[in-house]
Amino acid sequence: MVIGCREQVSDSDVSPDQGTLASVRGGIFSSEKQRFGLDTLATGLTNPWGLAFLPDGRVLVTERGGEIRVIQNNRLTADRIQNVPTVYRNGQGGLLDIQLHPDYGNNGWIYFSYSKAGNGGGGTALGRAKLQGTAFIQVQELFVGQPFSTSGQHFGSRIAFDDAGYVYISTGDRGNPANAQNLNNHWGKVIRLHDDGRVPSDNPFVGTANARPEIWSYGHRNVQGMVFDAGANILWAHEHGPQGGDEINRVERGKNYGWPTITFGINYDGTPITGETQRAGMEQPVRQWTPSIAPCGVTMVTSARYPNWRGNLLVGALALRHVARVEVDGNGTYLREERLLNNYARFRYVAQSPDGYIHVATESPGLVVRLVPAD
Repeated sequence: MVIGCREQVSDSDVSPDQGTLASVRGGIFSSEKQRFGLDTLATGLTNPWGLAFLPDGRVLVTERGGEIRVIQNNRLTADRIQNVPTVYRNGQGGLLDIQLHPDYGNNGWIYFSYSKAGNGGGGTALGRAKLQGTAFIQVQELFVGQPFSTSGQHFGSRIAFDDAGYVYISTGDRGNPANAQNLNNHWGKVIRLHDDGRVPSDNPFVGTANARPEIWSYGHRNVQGMVFDAGANILWAHEHGPQGGDEINRVERGKNYGWPTITFGINYDGTPITGETQRAGMEQPVRQWTPSIAPCGVTMVTSARYPNWRGNLLVGALALRHVARVEVDGNGTYLREERLLNNYARFRYVAQSPDGYIHVATESPGLVVRLVPAD
């Protein structure tokens, strides 16, 4: 089987005459339901991956190479956060997502996912720390996926909190599809933990022989977008397919999402992976994209600043260079979608800040941009 990934494109693959977000600052975009402009907050970033919004107005930006940059007063500063754990830099590995604890105002915890080196290669890890000035203190390692692998593919990884005190971290299959169906490893899974890293006693595979107790769901290929919809009590996730078959899923307790037994995608050489797109006991995606858009980053719009987008999922697309505005109903059923900012950049992350603005992080070029409603 040929395994590959459409997630990564080198800067040389992006033609210099194509439009970039930096060049359209001040322009107004008309979508089907919302007009908006763009405000570029940071340029010159290298593989920005995640954003976290501090109460004092600063924005932390992870770069996959291992740095955490700081945006303050709507500009990128020279600050780098100190005492960030060393990352395993291999292919798609590095410093990945970053999120504040929902009760950050009281406990001060900042969570981050990264690839960690160890015996046999590296794997996806979850850590947390507190911020003192521009340095991490009280750095704690909460979870490290096993077993380690020398593969540079499919680390995941996004972090999400629900409203019951649990934290979720996504992983990828590490370039070995069989991992996703094997409960004896952490790869191709969504992991559920208490916020201090303990394993919840009601996780679905606690007490199951030869199963990792941290697993919440399995059968995922490479989940790089995850958000919790508190109103509908849905954990949304999207994942990269191979050549086709990118998915949006409702992630639920103990369920099997099928990779690689069922998929709408094919190998990169055009050969089939499987003849099946459905099987009893395996979940169907809410939405699948063929050809692949290479989804990365997702948020649900709850802000009153975008009244006609409320309840929509916004999904970044790397390969097809747009933001997908995905309409779902209150039961989590896919309705339709629209492409925003088509062909402007490789969209790595989408987030809604506490003040209600949608922010996107892009690579090739490396930017952070805010969408400003024009209506």
